[in-house]
Amino acid sequence: MTGPDPGGVMPQTQAPWPARDGLRITGVRPVVTAPEGVPLVVVRVETNEPGLYGLGCATFTQRFHAVVAAVERHVAPMLLGRHPADIEDITRMVHLSSYWRGGPVLNSALSGVDQALWDIAGKRAGMPVYELLGGRVRAAAELYLHAAGASIPETLDRAREIRAAGFRHVRVQVGQAGLGSYGAPGFGGGYPGHPNPDGWDVREYLRTTPELLARARAELGEEVGLLHDVHHRLTVKQAVGLVRALEPYRLFFLEDPIPLELYDRLPEVRAAAPMPIAVGEQVASVADAARLVTGGGVDLLRLHVSAVGGLTPVRKLVALCELSGVGTAWHAPADVSPVGAAANVALDVTTPAFAIQEGHVYHEATREVFPGTLVPRDGYLYPHDVPGWGIELDEVAAARFPPTTHLFERWAATVRRPDGGIEAP
Repeated sequence: MTGPDPGGVMPQTQAPWPARDGLRITGVRPVVTAPEGVPLVVVRVETNEPGLYGLGCATFTQRFHAVVAAVERHVAPMLLGRHPADIEDITRMVHLSSYWRGGPVLNSALSGVDQALWDIAGKRAGMPVYELLGGRVRAAAELYLHAAGASIPETLDRAREIRAAGFRHVRVQVGQAGLGSYGAPGFGGGYPGHPNPDGWDVREYLRTTPELLARARAELGEEVGLLHDVHHRLTVKQAVGLVRALEPYRLFFLEDPIPLELYDRLPEVRAAAPMPIAVGEQVASVADAARLVTGGGVDLLRLHVSAVGGLTPVRKLVALCELSGVGTAWHAPADVSPVGAAANVALDVTTPAFAIQEGHVYHEATREVFPGTLVPRDGYLYPHDVPGWGIELDEVAAARFPPTTHLFERWAATVRRPDGGIEAP
């Protein structure tokens, strides 16, 4: 999009101070592509300097149409004519301009713009973004990958493959009866005689998860860092019982033990937990994320960076983590674009609060769409040393992979108990 809504009025959004040069934003547009079947949203911000543009991750897979509409119809017209160096003012303006602000749709749109402006800033300075953040405190970000299977032996076989590829941290998940099984394939028909024989049963989960971790520790050894994701499925009492049951297996962290709506009770779970508690991928507010850090309920903050508005707000949360003794472990599976992954790594290598980075090995098709996609080496991701993020977007290749609507919403809608009650996915 290169102009305002034809039926609307151009917002008066120029800053009340003179720009020091004639550089201006001339276009803002979203691009959606799904080379691995997962819709990825990237925002491209153009300038009037030939060849100078930026890319930012705005991915909210389950509501990508809404993010696109927010960028095209509301955000883009506000940015035209602005100087791209005014990142702080622009992001604050976009955040406050909707009056009823926040939420993953608006914050993802904001993140796409924000990260693109940082990309432009790096290119203008001739520096990778991590140097604009103060430079490295480590060479690279250590990763963990996901091992999953329909059975415990299948999960452990996958974990061995990950270890053989040079990774020292592995998240283990095993499937069970019920189509709502998380992080590993479930199977239907497990509960005959119930209203929903394809349901997910919390009692089976609480029975099989300690067995999974016991065998993982026994068979993979003490050297591997073991992680597990509950995915918001438990009550507070169930979560306390689980963390106690898992104590002998010395987890690197346990992720998202209780639903987002119960986060005010995270301190109870953390107080009972011998392992670090990692939380935050469903948080869509900087203020809520800050309260997680200061409220004593989290050891590792696991934000989806796009969901809270991008690099500008998250670097402030990083500083809060540093001052509060909380670590970072950003969300980054297949529903974070390679641009978003590069932003995560820039944060990882510039803070002493870094603990671990979720990893995803992008397919060849994704690397074709996003030239420069970071590739793990011996269990680490190294940032590019070129200006900006070092990631490009081939829009011709991107167009070959159109997104599918409702793919992930439909999965979430099938997460039900054997009695038919819907469960938090």
